[in-house]
Amino acid sequence: MKRNIKLLMEYDGSRYDGWQRLGKKSGGTTIQGKLEEVLSKMCQEPVELIGSGRTDAGVHARGQVANFHTDSAMKCWEMKYYLNRYLPQDIGVLYVSDVPERFHSRLNAVSKRYIYRVAVGDVPCVFDRKYTWYCFDKLDIGRMKKAAALMMGEHDFKGFSSVKKTNKSTVRTVSRIDMDVRDRELDLIFEGNGFLYNMVRIMAGTLIEIGTGDREPESVTEVFRTKDREKAGITLPPQGLFLDEVIYP
Repeated sequence: MKRNIKLLMEYDGSRYDGWQRLGKKSGGTTIQGKLEEVLSKMCQEPVELIGSGRTDAGVHARGQVANFHTDSAMKCWEMKYYLNRYLPQDIGVLYVSDVPERFHSRLNAVSKRYIYRVAVGDVPCVFDRKYTWYCFDKLDIGRMKKAAALMMGEHDFKGFSSVKKTNKSTVRTVSRIDMDVRDRELDLIFEGNGFLYNMVRIMAGTLIEIGTGDREPESVTEVFRTKDREKAGITLPPQGLFLDEVIYP
């Protein structure tokens, strides 16, 4: 019986075309493709990596989870050492463990937490410029929290996504939206049982427009009612978005 190996990873998505491998030969342009190249050499067999979910081009992760099956007898600590030696420096494997045969990194996940980092203040931090989006305007956090309360719960989030036509349900449950305010940064924290394509970036963009006074907090309910993407806010760029944690039972 093949072993089932779980990986906990972090990566800087700046130079990648997102998580998902593009065809059988990705040429290392995706996180999954680059990992599979190194894993296949390490295990001396073809390896297919199952991720907890996709991150888009330019999006980062502090706590991405994936699993793969292998006949390799390498110890977990040996795998971790090998991977961090041969992977590029913008992908790091934090933890490697054997898990039960039926563990599936995507299907077994109960929730995910994303953080969108917004640089604020007169001068954005130069050291974080590749990992934040700068908001020039002063933000009214009270208005944003009022809108965030309307976003939480179970809703059809189609209007807060870039999904076109789909036969799959666009209903999701958002259990947490928090705002961590610091001197030069605002972190928008989203947690839920699943997120649609661009959903976090559009929700964050909508909250920013509410914070700047360009739209009212109550506009959130109109997006839910109409399921119309055009009624939601802008899609913030990818560099500020981090997959922070995937949560399992």
